[in-house]
Amino acid sequence: MIERDLIIVGAGPAGLAAALSAHQHGVKDILLIERDQFLGGILQQCIHPGFGIDYFNEILTGPEYAQRFIEKILKIPSIEISLQSFVVHLTKNKELIVLKPGSLSRYKAKTLIIATGCRERTREMIHIPGSRPAGIFAAGLAQKLINIEGLLPGKNIVIVGSGDIGLIMARRLTIEGARVKAVVEIQKQSRGLLRNMVQCVEDFNIPFYPSHKIVKIYGNMRMKCVDVVQIDDHFQPIANTLFKIDCDTLLVSVGLIPENELIEMAGVEIDEKTNGPRSTSVNTTSIDGLFVCGNAYKVYDLVDTVTTDSEQAGKLAYDHLQKTD
Repeated sequence: MIERDLIIVGAGPAGLAAALSAHQHGVKDILLIERDQFLGGILQQCIHPGFGIDYFNEILTGPEYAQRFIEKILKIPSIEISLQSFVVHLTKNKELIVLKPGSLSRYKAKTLIIATGCRERTREMIHIPGSRPAGIFAAGLAQKLINIEGLLPGKNIVIVGSGDIGLIMARRLTIEGARVKAVVEIQKQSRGLLRNMVQCVEDFNIPFYPSHKIVKIYGNMRMKCVDVVQIDDHFQPIANTLFKIDCDTLLVSVGLIPENELIEMAGVEIDEKTNGPRSTSVNTTSIDGLFVCGNAYKVYDLVDTVTTDSEQAGKLAYDHLQKTD
């Protein structure tokens, strides 16, 4: 069992900010665990501008925003970085089992910060009936395929839901030569930021259908089309409004959920409505010395706010260590 003063799980914007803040406040023994092969988390695939307006007073892309923190982290010898490392077990005593290629390690943290981010809701969570063909992607996965892997997921696209990732992907796919035939939103208005609605949908003349929902998916090996219907204030279909949209790809952009299986495993009290931890103040949990920050704590609209709140988590970790030493 390897003992560390502070372990941070997740090296996206939240984990990076928490690590830097903890170091700046005086924590000298920090282990930063990241399951991907790079630091930066989801920001590495967010190549569009719009980050840093509040925090840096500049307009940056996701990788540019992340790089400013990565460069600082890499200059601090007391922050150990463990990439391609997956935490598979966590106890209420802050003991972790970590898998990485060719090894298994056990750690015990005096203080622990979980910054594992969030995951996307799936087609199954919104109960779209129909067949199960190829061509159905979470919007974030499609973003990674294009921006990281260089792969176009489809040519004729329908996007269900108007979260920010879906709106951004509507523009991205259009720029790459695909045809986005519709963005279908069950609510009366977009759930994304106004700037994304304007810059990613309206400016590209992409059809937007508020108060509509997809009621069936068709296709055998690959998607062929979807049925769409207008709905009333009670989310019930309106008669004689059904229409079909031919498409080979469906992107699902219907919200995010904090990824908190680890803290559930450890016995942290979870808010069933948000899937974040029950807490009395930002970043705290029901277990003393175990903190959660970023989108694992709650789903944020802006990464700038993630950074600011996660810096508080670093200070909380320092305060806890001072109290326990």
